[in-house]
Amino acid sequence: MSYIGNPITTQAFVTDQFNGSGSQVTYTMSVAPANTASVLVSVSGVLQDPSTYSVSGTTLTFSAAPPAGTGNISCRYLGIPATGITNTAYRTVTEFTATAGQTGFTVPSYTIGFLNVYRNGILLGSADYTANNGVTITLSAGCNAGDLVTTESFQVASVLNGIAASGGGGVNNVFTNPTIAGNGITFPYGTNPQAAPSKVLQVVQGTLSTSVSTTSSSFVTTGLTASITPLFSNSKVFVIVTGNSDVNSSFQSCTTVYRNSTNLAGAGQFSNTYGAASRVIANSSFSYLDSPATTSSTAYTVYFAAFIGSTANFNQTANGNACIATISLMEIAA
Repeated sequence: MSYIGNPITTQAFVTDQFNGSGSQVTYTMSVAPANTASVLVSVSGVLQDPSTYSVSGTTLTFSAAPPAGTGNISCRYLGIPATGITNTAYRTVTEFTATAGQTGFTVPSYTIGFLNVYRNGILLGSADYTANNGVTITLSAGCNAGDLVTTESFQVASVLNGIAASGGGGVNNVFTNPTIAGNGITFPYGTNPQAAPSKVLQVVQGTLSTSVSTTSSSFVTTGLTASITPLFSNSKVFVIVTGNSDVNSSFQSCTTVYRNSTNLAGAGQFSNTYGAASRVIANSSFSYLDSPATTSSTAYTVYFAAFIGSTANFNQTANGNACIATISLMEIAA
């Protein structure tokens, strides 16, 4: 028989064969069928009506002796009584008729804390009785003669071989990189086991809607920034910056991005604009894949500098107006 969780299987019917003698009417079967309808009996290839035989335990009795023959009696069992069934009671109720002044009662074994006690149908509170040994209960007040005391105990089931949270035991803990012993299954992405390599885990963005200028030859902030808190310390952060730089003739504007106080371009920059004409407005967009190696909040900020000449402008159009510059941060699973 198949059921959910097991593969579908088949099994042949149990069959007995007997040799008829022409006089023998009783035969001993290998199993005890549930009733006459649960066994198909044939004699010399002819199926017999259940009224022509009876079963009692493992004894098959014909109303008339089958003819002599080798293996000419066949019994094919359709229903065999189930064996190995264990009935477990999860709730046990016991009733007592009390005598005058009686306070103590012996009940079937119970699990402490999983017992209800009633007196004349009224549920008693925990202060009204003592049940601390799994066998007896003691009422705080004596009964009247004829009082009905009822105990209701519950069997407690436990889960064997439960997997403890690797971050510590207790309720509501999360699994953090657990390894299930014996089958090699691991969760390499901590609390997000579905995160596959190179999967985007989160995206944040910052914008700048004003233009900024500097005359400094050292990097200063443009004010375009965004912060991200990586879920995992081995994640990558993909940084995408869109914006533009505006310089006059013979001026040079350079742009880079800092992670907190660290220039990700080292001593250099990611883009630069040089004023070869009277005025040049150039795209200062770039991208960079960073490895912050942290799960703390991390800020990424665009910086710029006027390396040549006196003034560099960021996020400014030809007519002097500002546009929208952006910085986007994407956490990528390692």
